[in-house]
Amino acid sequence: MFIEIIPNWHPIFVHFTIALFSIATLLIVGGVAMKNKLGEKILDYGYANLWLGALFTIATVAAGLYAYNTVAHDEPSHMAMTDHRNWAFLTASIFLILAIWSIKLFRSNKKRNPIFIGSLLIATTLLSITGWKGGEVVYRYGLGVMSLPNADAHQHTGGEMPADHAAMHNAMPAAEHEEMMKAETASHAH
Repeated sequence: MFIEIIPNWHPIFVHFTIALFSIATLLIVGGVAMKNKLGEKILDYGYANLWLGALFTIATVAAGLYAYNTVAHDEPSHMAMTDHRNWAFLTASIFLILAIWSIKLFRSNKKRNPIFIGSLLIATTLLSITGWKGGEVVYRYGLGVMSLPNADAHQHTGGEMPADHAAMHNAMPAAEHEEMMKAETASHAH
């Protein structure tokens, strides 16, 4: 029996992928900066994190494709989801190429290759953009979220909605906002 994760496994795998690649980049850059035995060890750990990240990437992309094809969405969220998917394909491809390249560099003891290090920094920048776009899909469009909180029902001191709550409420796509308002009106009628 397979454990059901709501909405799917993508949010779990993606956090490992981002963490492993980010740590790999920090360790590799840090290891290159240090020209001693400790630097060599740090560099080795960086490469190991890169390889683990590549393995998680395969699961992350597979779970992301499953989410792309199964999560309920409207046209604006579909566009955002497609944009995130396209960035993810590009970023994952680059990291997989870097992982294969890094194995060759590691075996030939050329771990301090400046072109590789520069490419890794570019890939990590792309990873940040891809992660941000994924966050937009969830937090701006509400994809994969089982229910949104009723922000109007939550009041703080003074009875007014704080500016950050109001901004979040106003950033909601119009169709979702209208649907939420109808649901709130219906719940207040009871």
